[in-house]
Amino acid sequence: MREVRPKNKGLNVTRYKVFAGACLTQFIVIGFLFSYGVFFSAFETEFGWSRTLLSSCSALAFFVMGVLAIIAGRLSDRYGPRLVLGFTGLMYGLGFVLMSQITQQWQLLMIFVVFIGLGMGTHDVVTLSTVARWFPKGRGSITGLVKLGTAAGQMILPPIAAFLILSYGWRRSLVILGLLAALSLLAAALLMSRPENEKQTAAQAKLATASFQYAKRSLTFKKLCLIQFLFFPTLMTIPTHIAVYGMDMGMTGARAALLLTVIGAASMAGRLATGYFQDRLGSQAAYSACFIPILISLNALYLWDNHTALLVFMALYGFGHGGFFSVVSPTVAEYFGMQSHGALFGIILFFGTIGGAIGPILAGMVFDYSGNYDSAFITLAVLMALGLILVLTLPKTQAAAA
Repeated sequence: MREVRPKNKGLNVTRYKVFAGACLTQFIVIGFLFSYGVFFSAFETEFGWSRTLLSSCSALAFFVMGVLAIIAGRLSDRYGPRLVLGFTGLMYGLGFVLMSQITQQWQLLMIFVVFIGLGMGTHDVVTLSTVARWFPKGRGSITGLVKLGTAAGQMILPPIAAFLILSYGWRRSLVILGLLAALSLLAAALLMSRPENEKQTAAQAKLATASFQYAKRSLTFKKLCLIQFLFFPTLMTIPTHIAVYGMDMGMTGARAALLLTVIGAASMAGRLATGYFQDRLGSQAAYSACFIPILISLNALYLWDNHTALLVFMALYGFGHGGFFSVVSPTVAEYFGMQSHGALFGIILFFGTIGGAIGPILAGMVFDYSGNYDSAFITLAVLMALGLILVLTLPKTQAAAA
């Protein structure tokens, strides 16, 4: 398929509508997922549920996201991003409304598996693949800009959720958040569209794009899948547990929610910086810029427990956290082109969700057994170190060689 470079004002307007829709989708889906951690204390107080259970919910939704990501790109190609994102966005918002009525553990688990997981399944692979087709130049930078929506959601929505809980209680807060999510995601979906003409000549396909089957068999693709698997336990565990970890250290609920805000704010810088590194220096440098600060922050979490220091470490973590989400999609395009971008990106995301589903559950089990997160932080640091070693074996891209 030929990548579209808009040649008139109408197409330029359309692609910036697509950009806005992608940003809003990222803002709502991930911002609300981060906000879930703010509800942990309310669930613990009212139901006495363990953190293993509570963290398992987001982990299961994340796993469902990975499974759906494999087919989400193809569904978008067939039916268009507007229809796919509109349906899954409504289901995502409905999930939060239904969560306000839970009384049993199985109800919470079912909501995350069916509704939250469905909403998460399309937010990355559909939006980023669509944007990559509308903006063929500087994919790393444009992906970083789109993922600023995620960072803004992480920064803004958890404190709002904490305020709503204090003002209206957790049940009414979930209804408010669910309705906001459904309406916002539907509006975002209406802004999305795919280029009218995506045909690519045989010569262009041969020179610029690897086939799906060839890419799947390549060593580079296998490395990218493994890197995703090693990175994602940390990406899911820290946002899920850090707010309640802060409260364990004596922070108020509002101050603990600020940890998520700091992560979101710092991740903005990370997304922009790694997008630049991706376009100018290549995938290896961009990945390294994500792994190294997170490795430092994980070791610091184990060694220090000062409130101010925790905020600083979360800023460092947030830089790497945000940057990683700006690297993967343009890396797939850099190595394998756009012909099978959605399908390949979806498979890589699936491997990430396996690791991401395991991480929060094990961290919750570690806390329930030992009363602290020390072993969890050490394990995550080891996984990140292994991932960094693997990153250094990736082949140089054209951007790096330029």
